[in-house]
Amino acid sequence: MSEEVRDDLKYTETHEWLKITDTAAQIGITDHAQSELTDIVFVELPEVGKEVKKGDELCVVESVKSVSEIYAPISGRISRVNEKLEDSPETINESPYDDGWLVELEITDNSEINTLLDADSYKKTM
Repeated sequence: MSEEVRDDLKYTETHEWLKITDTAAQIGITDHAQSELTDIVFVELPEVGKEVKKGDELCVVESVKSVSEIYAPISGRISRVNEKLEDSPETINESPYDDGWLVELEITDNSEINTLLDADSYKKTM
């Protein structure tokens, strides 16, 4: 089964996706990342209001086979976290691009968006 890559999202080489709106970005891990991790059993989400710089640890995703830090693909302030994942972390496996999003950031440096990959560029990294 081939892994889904959506054309309307931005990506990182470390397998995070971003859905960019005017001033915010919803962030999650890609279909490829969730399938590599296998069954996700725990997600440690950050505090709402926390400021992160590009490259800072954003959250931790734990699966039956490993623990993975997820890093901020861009700088911003965390405006929302997906609290549903605290009770149902497997949602990331089931719906990585929709219900399984991790956090939403208020973007503080729009120029960082230019460093992200489009779908075609991301597919070349897989």
